[in-house]
Amino acid sequence: MSHTPHELHEAFPEHADTITKLKTSNAHFARLADEYHELNRTIHRAETNVEPMDDFHIEDLRKRRLKLLDEISPLLRAASA
Repeated sequence: MSHTPHELHEAFPEHADTITKLKTSNAHFARLADEYHELNRTIHRAETNVEPMDDFHIEDLRKRRLKLLDEISPLLRAASA
């Protein structure tokens, strides 16, 4: 288990400029990015015991984070094409 936050630009380093652009030009993408950021911060606080929670809840949050990445990825590919 890593206690390093999984920031969006780190998950998609090749799309860093596209992420910045879409956050200001695409409301749907901006909402997904904000949701990802908040969820990611919650997971990081749980993993570092700043706000402890049980393992089942953390695992559920991680699955939601992966689902968001699955939604974000095609938007980034389409915008980069």
